[in-house]
Amino acid sequence: MTDDGAPDFEVPVGLFQDLEDLKAQVTALTAKVRTLTGGADADPGEAFEDDETDAGVQTSDDEDDAWKFPPFILLLDPPVYDDELRALIEWVEGVLVPGYLAEPSADARWCHLWFEHPVAVARLHACWLAWQELTDPATCGYTGPSVWHRDHLDPCLRELRSSSGPFTGCTKGEHQINHRLPGLVPSAWTMEEQ
Repeated sequence: MTDDGAPDFEVPVGLFQDLEDLKAQVTALTAKVRTLTGGADADPGEAFEDDETDAGVQTSDDEDDAWKFPPFILLLDPPVYDDELRALIEWVEGVLVPGYLAEPSADARWCHLWFEHPVAVARLHACWLAWQELTDPATCGYTGPSVWHRDHLDPCLRELRSSSGPFTGCTKGEHQINHRLPGLVPSAWTMEEQ
């Protein structure tokens, strides 16, 4: 210890980032507990005191009130799929394209008809769901946007825009959606005995 009472060691820089991530996770968990236990006035500890066999999870008599997670978009049926895709298109065209996508090139591909590529729809939908959660300061703290960029946006764009991604066959003048599908592979099960 120094004369002023401060510790005589330096805290590693990475520790501050870890602490900020931990704060964001605790804030998100606290918000979820409050939601599940009935609002902001509820004590987060009350949910865990009621029933030890449930590990503190309270269930609702009405299934519509139960905590629900967003479904995987490719498993949705119309008209739910159409509504979800419409909202995704608004986000991609209104936020992602103008804010994050530069002019497409051979090294960074993009298809203006991206919504016709199921792989792109699935990846962008997952990225959008993460954006909704991680850009809300009430649930993610101040590090949410940084986590979203690092863990969601950057890997998503790397996969979509790579030379082997879903837009490989698309150029400015041409659009192909089936270019990644493999051809028929001979199978021992379908070959006739000779």
